[in-house]
Amino acid sequence: MELRQLRYFAAVAREQNFTRAAEKLNIAQPPLSRQIQQLEEEFGTTLFERNSRPVRLTEAGRLLLEQATQVLDRVEDIGEMMRRLRGIARQRFGIGFVASTLYGKLPDVVRRFRQARPEVEIVMVELTSIEQITALKEGRIDVGFGRIPLDDPMIDRILLRREKLSVALPLSHPLASKVGTIRLEELSKDGLIVYPKSPRPSYADQVMVLYRERGIKPAHVHEVRELQTALGLVAAESGVCLVPASVERLRRDNVVYRPLDEPTANSPIIMSTRKADKSADIPVMLKLIRDIYRKEGLTFGQ
Repeated sequence: MELRQLRYFAAVAREQNFTRAAEKLNIAQPPLSRQIQQLEEEFGTTLFERNSRPVRLTEAGRLLLEQATQVLDRVEDIGEMMRRLRGIARQRFGIGFVASTLYGKLPDVVRRFRQARPEVEIVMVELTSIEQITALKEGRIDVGFGRIPLDDPMIDRILLRREKLSVALPLSHPLASKVGTIRLEELSKDGLIVYPKSPRPSYADQVMVLYRERGIKPAHVHEVRELQTALGLVAAESGVCLVPASVERLRRDNVVYRPLDEPTANSPIIMSTRKADKSADIPVMLKLIRDIYRKEGLTFGQ
């Protein structure tokens, strides 16, 4: 099995059509088909249902696609790291982030960093807090912005601030028209939507701990992968969702946000870097964050 064959296989799976995949790969269709057949012969199983339109993966094909995607992504990451070591590419600065930080001050930080360091190529990578730790160690990113205080001897963490939480309610909810704050006890009869589903621990665990500390058991818990999915389910009246207050900027039809009357209902924003990293870009970014917080009246580290 060759990497080329995995790329060909992934292209057919993505396009669901041999002809379109061949065009994307800039090769003729017969060689493409032969490479797929060789893979099938090597594995002793059929990877595609060729009689269907569009072409569909078999169960074995779906399993191979999952593994092939991971292999190809890793190869691409290795290639990027090698290019950095050889100095071929521009100076690169990788920023890992959890999705909810995009609704806070992170976009402003990145814009100002681009202005301060125009010679640096910024690469933004959406990663969970756990994934950021691995990516930092492997050199795929240089700084991470997450919400989970994970301890690791190779990683330095800086608490930027603690963001208050709000509750996202469907427009039809009895509390949607309430003025002022909402107590967590008032949500005890509602289903709770949490994200992300995996990997754990995650922001979902912070929310569940908050419920347990108050002795509240939601009607049911629905775990989803992404914030957008969670808010979509709120709009569909499937439950309520606790979100960082900055997410209120992400308006959705049939969803309203209300602040929580819970002093400890907050989510930390944590900046993670490799321990003893001497990069000059990290102090620049940290100074920009402090300047933005000062301008916005936010207290750094609280």
